[in-house]
Amino acid sequence: MDMSFAAFVQSAVSSPVLLITVVLTLGVIFVNGWTDAPNAIATCVTTRCMGTRSAIWMSALFNFLGVFVMTQINSSVASTISNMVDFGGNTREALIALCAALFSIVVYSVGASYFGIPTSESHSLIAGLSGAAIAIHNGVEGINMGEWAKVLYGLVLSLALGFVSGWVICKLVSLVCCKMDRRKTNPFFKGAQIFGAAAMSFMHGAQDGQKFIGVLFLGIAFSNGLDGVSGFSIPVWLMLLCSVIMAAGTSVGGEKIIKSVGMDMVKLEVYQGFSADLAAAFCLLLSSLFGIPVSTTHTKTSAIMGVGAVRRLSAINMGVVKEMMLTWIFTFPGCGLISFLMAKLFIAIF
Repeated sequence: MDMSFAAFVQSAVSSPVLLITVVLTLGVIFVNGWTDAPNAIATCVTTRCMGTRSAIWMSALFNFLGVFVMTQINSSVASTISNMVDFGGNTREALIALCAALFSIVVYSVGASYFGIPTSESHSLIAGLSGAAIAIHNGVEGINMGEWAKVLYGLVLSLALGFVSGWVICKLVSLVCCKMDRRKTNPFFKGAQIFGAAAMSFMHGAQDGQKFIGVLFLGIAFSNGLDGVSGFSIPVWLMLLCSVIMAAGTSVGGEKIIKSVGMDMVKLEVYQGFSADLAAAFCLLLSSLFGIPVSTTHTKTSAIMGVGAVRRLSAINMGVVKEMMLTWIFTFPGCGLISFLMAKLFIAIF
């Protein structure tokens, strides 16, 4: 399979189905940058270390770098997503089903964003791909349970490790600085939190960028008559394309989500915001190196809860936490069902 950019453009022009797949994939990446990336800078903005627009542009830059750099270092997350489902031997139907899965993700994510609810793009993507694969096979034969197990590991890892890391880092910072003058330490932690937000944005790009690169890579393979991407390396132009689109989505902003994550869940001080960002970035780095796809929203919010628990459990707004948990729980059946129905409809029409 020729993976040059010229061959890709020629294939997209000559194949309407591939062109639609590319547009939908880039649309999902844009929505991800728009709805998910604001989680990375939520604490930085709400503790007034940076203005909203400045933080958004910084996040856009580091999302770009995260996608581009991490994919060249370790692309195992992209491989996990590509190998998670089997769309069968009919590559034309597979490409149509992939379109349906991407369409369902856009619909679900935009709807959640409209109400200011942080979405798990990772779960939407996984649910969408799984729903489409079930539609093609009329059963679960198309689900690779070995790769799906990594998703379940990631679910536990992002919740448990995020919470524990947030608690441990914030506790250490509190102990080290307990006898220091708060007015003297605040300037340091403001700078440190900007660093933490940049690191969080970088790792968001590294995690979520790879997931969508894996999907677009799969679509290109289907259009070339291949039923998988084993043995092929991800081209640099594909990394650049996905990272630029995600950065553009991030630049649009997400003020409602920043407020929901950074202000409504826990009232944070500057050192606490730094602790949450550092803990979440650490968890995402660990997951990326081991090829485990995790939810950046899960990781960041659980780290914030861990930081809040250092002070007292009552510092956490459990109403907001409950709302987010219900959203995450409904993502799998909700987005999966939309994808299943859309796949059946698209295959019947096209």
